[in-house]
Amino acid sequence: MNKQGRSQLALGVLLVLLGAWFLLDQTVPAFGDFFAPYTAWPVNLILIGGVIFILGLVLGSPGMSVPAAIVAGIGGIFFYQESTGNYESWSYMWALIPGFVGVGSILAGLLGDNTAHNLKRGLNLMVVSAVLFLVFAAFLGGWDILGSYGPAILLILLGLWVLGSGLYRTFRNKGE
Repeated sequence: MNKQGRSQLALGVLLVLLGAWFLLDQTVPAFGDFFAPYTAWPVNLILIGGVIFILGLVLGSPGMSVPAAIVAGIGGIFFYQESTGNYESWSYMWALIPGFVGVGSILAGLLGDNTAHNLKRGLNLMVVSAVLFLVFAAFLGGWDILGSYGPAILLILLGLWVLGSGLYRTFRNKGE
């Protein structure tokens, strides 16, 4: 079966399953009660990310891992905020989104989509995202990890990482 045929088959199966879900939800109250915790906000975003990932696997499109990781990651952020009531954490939590792209890139690479490039890019995005998250959390009062010196130390570490990766790239290319 070619790629278009697999896509059409996967979409058809997905629509049938979604329709059956809605039908059972309307006709069998126990079904709706059982799945209520999983379809409530924001858990549904995490599940939608999982469905996008599985759809990418079925269709043979490893690149679908990136949007799946973004949707599931944002769902995770909203889940954290809903469960803790810490909504002001969004002022620094947004810095995790590039990390979600990195996770998706790594998954795509592990599934065979330009493996070396995606693994390297994904790891870089995750490091940059983690550093940005720590810097913004320290600046905006979300965390007091390193005391009053936290933002300065994190900026120095980020600068050293950028310098180190640039020097590594320069010397690696010079050796070729």
